[in-house]
Amino acid sequence: MALPVTIIGGGLGGLVLARVLHQHGIPSLVFEAEPTPAARTQGGMLDIHAHDGQVALEAAGLTEAFKALILEGRQAFRLLAPNGAILFEQPDDGTGSRPEVQRGELRQLLLDSLPAGIVEWGRKLVRVRSLGNGRHELAFADGTAIETNLLIGADGAWSKVRPLLTRVIPEYTGTGCIETYLLNADTRHPASARAVGGGAMGTPVSGKAIMAHRERGDTLHAYIMLDKPRSWFSTIDFDDAASVARRVVAEFDGWAPELTALITDSDTMPVVRLFHALPFGQSWERIPGVTLVGDAAHVTAPNGDGANLAMIDAAELALAIAEHPDNVELALGKYEDAMFTRSAQSASEGVGFYEMLASENPAARMIAMFEEPAVGK
Repeated sequence: MALPVTIIGGGLGGLVLARVLHQHGIPSLVFEAEPTPAARTQGGMLDIHAHDGQVALEAAGLTEAFKALILEGRQAFRLLAPNGAILFEQPDDGTGSRPEVQRGELRQLLLDSLPAGIVEWGRKLVRVRSLGNGRHELAFADGTAIETNLLIGADGAWSKVRPLLTRVIPEYTGTGCIETYLLNADTRHPASARAVGGGAMGTPVSGKAIMAHRERGDTLHAYIMLDKPRSWFSTIDFDDAASVARRVVAEFDGWAPELTALITDSDTMPVVRLFHALPFGQSWERIPGVTLVGDAAHVTAPNGDGANLAMIDAAELALAIAEHPDNVELALGKYEDAMFTRSAQSASEGVGFYEMLASENPAARMIAMFEEPAVGK
């Protein structure tokens, strides 16, 4: 079985790619390892940027549908001191260029925009073999195999497609994050709800931070970030919520209770995520018949840009294929040149963000960053 465009991964990048290709009459199939669209939660809030994510959704013909998902007021941001005092506050006045949506709702919008059958669920890729002349054989965990003329890896940080292009793998950055959720926060966790406010909240000190975002309704999604070696996280039993809370909250001794409650009062099991990144500015030589989008191509520690980059990668790749349907290698080369430049710039900005968080007074530096545009006017 030979397919014109085979996409591995049904996240935002893979789905935008399939949607824009569909808009141009180019057939594709998306192979997703998860068994169903509801197999797991799809993460928290995403700010969709005007210069990349929104451009991608426009190319997909989904701008108006996307606008219906925007959660008003969620661009508000405040910085708190560890004692709970407000150091800086930026309201959402409706003029921001990064509207917030729920990742899961955006993914469902993309799924609903595709004809039935384009996404095949429960198709976990286990092996890829080059057949030469730009063709590849893909073997799946269910025992099936296909051949394809054009293979796109949209399968995230631990991509099974990436080894066709480079042997480089992501490395631990030195920062980990514990995620928690406080549900019905306005009534069940009112002090924490007031601390977070209507949008996002951050309390950074050198080497650690408590961040939180108000999601749809009155759900608080918290991110407890710690600069710790991998071995520190490995000693915590993340199947024991009480043990996790005790161990993590000890790192925030003396902080205001409405902040530490974001650690201790989680209504869900805490989840640990160790941040990994590919080397800064990594690229590869053009290999016929295959390329990557999103984290498969350029994963970094989270910096607010990952989903947007995945979507613009996907849209630009689809448009390049549509522009050069008889010369796919030209299309892939043009796409990769632009993608390498774009992702290197984003990675550089992300490194600066984490260097700021590790500095002696990250809150002061963040305030200066927020106030800088106003000074320049």
